[in-house]
Amino acid sequence: MSDRITLRRFDDMHCHFRMGHLLNEVLPVTALYAGRAIAMPNTRPRAILTGKDVSWYRDQIYRAGNWFAKQLSFEPLMTIEIRDSTTPEMIAEAKRAGAVAGKVYPLGVTTNSDEGLRDFFRPEISDTFRAMEEAGMLLLLHGELDQERTLVTKREEVFLPTLVMLAKKFPNLKIVLEHVSTRAGIEMVKQLGKNVAATITAHHLCLTLNDVIGYGIQPHNACNPMPKDFDDRDALIKAATSGNPKFFLGSDTAPHTRDKKECAKGACGVFTAPVLPELLVEIFEQAGHLGQLEDFTSRFGAEFYGLPLNEGEVVLVKREWVVPKQIGSVVPFRAGTKLQWKLSQ
Repeated sequence: MSDRITLRRFDDMHCHFRMGHLLNEVLPVTALYAGRAIAMPNTRPRAILTGKDVSWYRDQIYRAGNWFAKQLSFEPLMTIEIRDSTTPEMIAEAKRAGAVAGKVYPLGVTTNSDEGLRDFFRPEISDTFRAMEEAGMLLLLHGELDQERTLVTKREEVFLPTLVMLAKKFPNLKIVLEHVSTRAGIEMVKQLGKNVAATITAHHLCLTLNDVIGYGIQPHNACNPMPKDFDDRDALIKAATSGNPKFFLGSDTAPHTRDKKECAKGACGVFTAPVLPELLVEIFEQAGHLGQLEDFTSRFGAEFYGLPLNEGEVVLVKREWVVPKQIGSVVPFRAGTKLQWKLSQ
């Protein structure tokens, strides 16, 4: 086994960059190893809903990245949030502004989903999805439904029939089940057509629900969708390391300031960006499939989005190090613990 690994620069197909000081703190971490990253639109105080919002947010991201722009090649891939009020005309405007996808957050399932989509099959929303299909914009789904008497751990499975209906109704619309977290979700994505894929996070490859609430409340492991059972985690690892192009990296790195995590009603989101390459090498190495890692991080996502592969490389070396306990105002995933690989900067 070599003590040095070289990989093509990553495509992280699910990133939360936030706004203001958090944007300045977290963006450079992802840009160290990712040539591109999907910028999620559920930002506050300004959500990304229109073409004008897309142009404005892209400008904010590039401003935050000015200091490393000359050293690194990094491109944010822009999205808009799809709400009940989103129209085909708004899709066309967003596409002209450079948005590559629209993201659906069902009402009430995650951070800043207070104005999320209520009905996936109203005629007006079908028109919006059809406009996305015609424009070549991807549909990104937070695949959970918050229904009466549904445990948080069952929300993804409850959503899967909606995924099936969307995939069949819009066969030419590329659909991504974001941060898939269950064995049932993995199996459904495999069964559906070529227009359906899924992103997998590093933290869902590591965690079960025990790591959130099993040994005392561990708020920095809490995310939506919540980690599930051991069988679900095993299925995610198997899918990520399988070489199946339907599954690719979407870290869902989601920073919240420490005070918003460590409180009576802690925010959900795991800040994995500072440890993402190192963690993935460990996971794929332990699974005996290190040769599949570059496809997962740098090929399959680009191919599904219809993008050329990234230029440039990242290098990781076998060197033990301790994850910082805090980075800026945010506690990173695995804070204070040892990892065996380190990104060479």
